[in-house]
Amino acid sequence: MPHKSPFGGYDLPPEDEELSPEERELLYKFADFIVKRGLTVPAILSLETVKPLNYIGSQFMVFAEPFVNAFLKDISKYNTFRQMMEKRDNVERLLQKIEELDAEQYQKEKEIKKKYKEQKKIRWAKRKRFLRKLFGREKPEDSGTITKDDALK
Repeated sequence: MPHKSPFGGYDLPPEDEELSPEERELLYKFADFIVKRGLTVPAILSLETVKPLNYIGSQFMVFAEPFVNAFLKDISKYNTFRQMMEKRDNVERLLQKIEELDAEQYQKEKEIKKKYKEQKKIRWAKRKRFLRKLFGREKPEDSGTITKDDALK
């Protein structure tokens, strides 16, 4: 069992040592499911809240297995997830994976917003040029085409 660090978190063993490839894939899929639906903050809040009770939660999953079995055809992934959640290290791994995927998604959104903003500036520069021509106030720089650098001025 890893020791608790003085800053509150746990030092985790390397991921390759304890998790099988199937468990890593299941952990990634669950974290991806949470991040893609925008449930990062509620998931982190609830997982951090119930982290001390992770074993009790996994035993509740054992109790709920017959009910879940009514909805799922293949219950092997459910059982694998239940067994993973018995260990506090895996709850911490899940939290870290959610935070990692959320940071990646945030960077992608930031890049998309930046590209959109640049395109918006170019469109506005084209509109200004058209309006100047329309009202006869054309400037000498309006004779060429609009480039990205012209729009950013």
